[in-house]
Amino acid sequence: MSDSIIGAGPKRIDGQRKVTGEAPYAADHHPDNMAYGYGIFSTIARGTVTGLELDAARQSPGVIDIFHHGHFPELHRSPASMPQGNKVEETRLPFEDNHVHYEGQFVALVVADTFENARAAARKVVVSYQADDNAIANLDQGVKAHGTKKGGDNHERGDAAGSFDGAAHSIDVTYTTPVETHNPMEMHASVASWEGDRLTIYESSQGVVQQRGALSKIFGIPQEHIRVESPFIGSGFGSKLWMWPHAVAASAAARETGRPVQLVVPREQMFTTTGHRPETRQRMRLATDDSGRLVSLRHESINTTSFTDQYVETCGSVTKSLYSCPNLLVSHETTQVNRGTPTSMRAPGAAPGLFALESAIDEMAHEAGVDPLEFRLNNYADRDESQDLDFSSNHIREATQKAAEQFGWHDRNPEIGSMREGHEIIGYGMAACNWEAIKRECEARVSLRADGTAHVTCATQDIGTGTYTIVAQTVSDITGLPLEKITVRLGDTSYPAGPVSGGSWTTATTLPAVAAATREAIEELKGYATSKKGDFADVDSDSLTFENGQLTHDGQGVDYVDVLKGQRLASADGHAHTQGADDRYSYRSFGAHFVEVRWDPGISNLRVSRVVSAIDVGRVINSMTARNQVEGAIVMGLGMAHFEATDYDARNARPVNNNYAEYVVPVHADQPPEVDVILLDYPDLEFNEFGARGIGEIGITGMAAAVANAVYHATGKRIRDLPIFKEKLMENVPEVQSA
Repeated sequence: MSDSIIGAGPKRIDGQRKVTGEAPYAADHHPDNMAYGYGIFSTIARGTVTGLELDAARQSPGVIDIFHHGHFPELHRSPASMPQGNKVEETRLPFEDNHVHYEGQFVALVVADTFENARAAARKVVVSYQADDNAIANLDQGVKAHGTKKGGDNHERGDAAGSFDGAAHSIDVTYTTPVETHNPMEMHASVASWEGDRLTIYESSQGVVQQRGALSKIFGIPQEHIRVESPFIGSGFGSKLWMWPHAVAASAAARETGRPVQLVVPREQMFTTTGHRPETRQRMRLATDDSGRLVSLRHESINTTSFTDQYVETCGSVTKSLYSCPNLLVSHETTQVNRGTPTSMRAPGAAPGLFALESAIDEMAHEAGVDPLEFRLNNYADRDESQDLDFSSNHIREATQKAAEQFGWHDRNPEIGSMREGHEIIGYGMAACNWEAIKRECEARVSLRADGTAHVTCATQDIGTGTYTIVAQTVSDITGLPLEKITVRLGDTSYPAGPVSGGSWTTATTLPAVAAATREAIEELKGYATSKKGDFADVDSDSLTFENGQLTHDGQGVDYVDVLKGQRLASADGHAHTQGADDRYSYRSFGAHFVEVRWDPGISNLRVSRVVSAIDVGRVINSMTARNQVEGAIVMGLGMAHFEATDYDARNARPVNNNYAEYVVPVHADQPPEVDVILLDYPDLEFNEFGARGIGEIGITGMAAAVANAVYHATGKRIRDLPIFKEKLMENVPEVQSA
């Protein structure tokens, strides 16, 4: 494989369409005679709807219909199975009954001729409730724990409890993380239209194939009668992996009214009805021997879930394999609260889990009297002890050492609060980062066309990460065609089936299928060239090579366009179906973050001034977009550490900051002046032919812990409850007690 384009950093091929406004997002589609929906959402968190006053709304200008529990078609639930291809997170259908399980739940939908008329009418709807005063607002109030999740990410080996007792050094600490809300720039939106029993829906979706399958089950029609399109997405961070109730409501309303319906979820309800990262509490018990080697590790977590569905935040998914420890226990439990169903948010499980694990590792290192860097280097696992498998590729020690050297860790004075510059106290912190590498089944189609272009289709999505560009790079690498000659089409279920765009598996999954389809197209082209009418009629097709757009034999080259035009053929086409990863190895990505914070106690100002991250994700396909992914994840990790938390009123479980003014995220002024990303670039050829693993998630994992550890170094205060508001640094936070 040539290195001229794979590993280079070409600009995004879809960039111009985006910055000029040409790229169509879900709500940009306006079919003829389109109507507009506007939701009415519950204003209580628990209870029942006892009545709806609709007369004033019905008389409002432009109103077409108003849907609710007493006026909505009978639909079916989706099995919500990812293997079946119909995964949803909230299985309850909109308006299924009159029960309210969380504030912000759909209770009615107005459809009108304009958005303004729909909104005006919706505000005239009066909903009566029988509120239940026993709304569950948070994890501490949660009831009916579902119990430990069986199998999967639970794990036990050795005797963690027995080895903890009597160990030379031990800690027993608890960490908490709050609800976080995804808040992508583009709001969730659906534009649904029917022609007979055929549904077309434009959706802001990270998984068009899964949504098609779910809609098929819900409406009881064949998948072939459904087309889901999502060519451009204004990000999702996991909130758009699976379909939410608004898409079902829009589709049903469109069928009932006989005209297309657009439904956009308001920003406030994106905090309630389209998922979130759940609240977690994680108890960490670690112990070492005299030399600082781990002898016991227990990671027991519990997270909030809804009353309609169970969602498990697998906080211990990384713990079971990142460090070598003979005695280990990982368990997960859930407790129900009156909130909407949680869902995956960038690095689900690992992001909150590594906050706890890497904070605890830092505390354990201090308790054992070992430098945190040295402690990690001594305890990193050389193989996956949870599966008894070798890693396919693991360069975490090199990543950690390179980042430490560039950061200047060895200049660190370990004494708390000892490093100063002017009014600011400087703190250094570090943490490992880790994420699983996954490869799914995928199909792709590639067409080499007689006009000298290539055309690629796959029903995966580009959520802003650069998938369009790396798919084009793959075809360019094999064919020699320049990127401007390659058209890529994604995000449409009429294309060959592709994966959801999540879990950092899009690159590893999609590129092998695209490469195989490209080679199939070349083989078809060779067949044409060696046919009786071809330019190489007397040549064995296996002896032909294809480079730079030409078929070549014994020094004689013929442009593939001439091969096609010579036989009046439109194209040579290839279709490929590739499989997921095998189980010969444990496939994971690795890395380390080093963070410098500065704390000015005089004005109570805390800031992150410097970050160095070294990441081992296999081969880097596009150096520009890869670096951009890590940098963006770092910023999101800083948001997790310092700012982000969705708050609920403990009296009634109502969200109190479900807007973009009071839910605080990092802005430009919060960015560290220095962010250095080191990409190790070791191809993992056991994983796939490109040696590429995913890169979207790993950058956020461990970042909050690195910040918290730096804060401890600067202030001597261990903040175990995110986010790290500066108010917490002005409080008297007790130190950890040895177990």
